[in-house]
Amino acid sequence: MDLLSSVLTFTAINVVAVTGVFALTGLTGLFSLGQAAFMGIGAYVAGLLAVKYNFPFILAAVSAIGIGLVAGLIVGLPTIRLRRDYISLVTFGFGEAIAALLNQAVNVTGGATGLSGIPKQTTLTLAVVSAVVCLILVWGFKNSRYGRQCLALRSDELAARSMGIDVNRMKMTAFLLSAAITTYAGVLYGFYTTYVEPVMFGWTKSAEWIIMVFFGGVNSLTGAVFASALLTGMPEILRAAAEWRIVAYCVIVLLILNFKPTGLFGEYEISLSALWRRWGTRKKGVAKP
Repeated sequence: MDLLSSVLTFTAINVVAVTGVFALTGLTGLFSLGQAAFMGIGAYVAGLLAVKYNFPFILAAVSAIGIGLVAGLIVGLPTIRLRRDYISLVTFGFGEAIAALLNQAVNVTGGATGLSGIPKQTTLTLAVVSAVVCLILVWGFKNSRYGRQCLALRSDELAARSMGIDVNRMKMTAFLLSAAITTYAGVLYGFYTTYVEPVMFGWTKSAEWIIMVFFGGVNSLTGAVFASALLTGMPEILRAAAEWRIVAYCVIVLLILNFKPTGLFGEYEISLSALWRRWGTRKKGVAKP
């Protein structure tokens, strides 16, 4: 039971992080290889405030998200005007800089030995509720006027500009939303594991989240959530076959990306209204003589 609860908690935390990545990559087409750095900021800032200053969880989380937004502004303002491939390089450099800072600031962060003693306050219920709230937030943003403008610039940035869309503003909005959500995922992670170290937040973690978004379908929030849950839980489920689980994980990802480039879900989204209509239609069909 403890193992199942742990897997479900980590899955929910990963869903929060991948939801943040979808807000950037899925809606604007931008790739950030520094998203894991925001997770590190959330984990370390909230953890330090709790360990050294006895901040309660809520206050530590809000403070960490605030710092994450400031970092997002510092990184985003000079980079959103660049080409998409350059944005990936700049955010990669940002992620490596944060990792180096966490390693070097031994007196504050503990350096390579990490930060321990963080109170365990993230529960399965909190993680699941947080994932649902973040999903609703991003879903609402996607279906709002701002979300539609982000999708327009993702398809054709020049055409979006010609239609009067403030492209840089939309990019910055999506970037900050993504940074805030990913930072909060780091808060949940730190308060669950009670220990964090810089190596946990390298660029490979960011690349893993991007793969999950493409695996599920870069145009589908539903797909991103499904892929996150599947690819986070599967390695743990297959832990009994230790030498084969990573191979199986990689084979499945490669098969999907090669034979279904649009991802598992493509552009399909599960909505409550569609489910309600389908349920109502089925109910009427059953009621017929």
